[in-house]
Amino acid sequence: MSAEWTAISNALAEATEKAAAHVVAVHAELRGSASGIIWRNGLIVTAEHALRRDEEIQVTLHDGRVVSATLEGRDPSTDIAVLKCEAATTAPVALADPPWKPGQLALVVAGTRASGPVAALGCVSLVASERRIWGGAAIAPYVRLDVALQRTAVGGAVVEAGGLVAGFATPKFAPAGALALPVATVNRVVEALLSKGHIPRGYLGVGLQPIRLPAHLRESLQRREKTAVIVLEVEPDGPAHKAGVVIGDILIGLSGRPVMRLEDVHAHLHGEQIGKALNAVFLRGGVPREVSMVVGERAMGGN
Repeated sequence: MSAEWTAISNALAEATEKAAAHVVAVHAELRGSASGIIWRNGLIVTAEHALRRDEEIQVTLHDGRVVSATLEGRDPSTDIAVLKCEAATTAPVALADPPWKPGQLALVVAGTRASGPVAALGCVSLVASERRIWGGAAIAPYVRLDVALQRTAVGGAVVEAGGLVAGFATPKFAPAGALALPVATVNRVVEALLSKGHIPRGYLGVGLQPIRLPAHLRESLQRREKTAVIVLEVEPDGPAHKAGVVIGDILIGLSGRPVMRLEDVHAHLHGEQIGKALNAVFLRGGVPREVSMVVGERAMGGN
């Protein structure tokens, strides 16, 4: 093996050892485990979908001790869960929000109960400045990794080329690989879960379904978008009901942007929008009408 490859190999091993001091194995199911990161003293972040129960959670620390942890909160929309564990103390983890580029190398470091740290090497396959995922949550930047994750590596630390932790790995939103949830997103969700125990979600109080608009209607509206969403249900006394929305109305615009699919509605329902008015354009009998709806709060999300 050439000297260059030896140096790269040794550097990867050193980065794994350094990150492993902040990584734990999380035991919240009958068999197997996932991983988590000691984000700050006494607090662990892990993949929400890997927590199969809310109680009797244990973690294996880097030194091999198996200790108890309690769930502080979970957010399925970003796949982030926060655990409290007084025994999880370490030097502050070195975090980074690097300028990711496709083709860069990324190392995922995870923990196990019996075997110590494990590592998986992959590369960045896609980078977007922002992307909204299931439930309307915004991930910025959206970084997809081409890496094969073992079950134990879910929730492991994503380490960038400089050896700093740049988030944690979850396959939930990238079935063919993994998503590197960035530090800024993790910090935002952690603070919300610690202060409220959940992530505030906005809602309009409507049940919606995508539909295809007839060609003659698109032509009369001078609308290029071929789809919109139709109202199938209106919650009594909800924001939409108060604004006069009825079943059968077709939502074609929200806050000056066209609505083509459900995700276009969810994008306006993040926590910062709660209490704010949204200008909406509905079709009723083929005739456009504008209404103003004040976004309400629903702790577990929704429309």
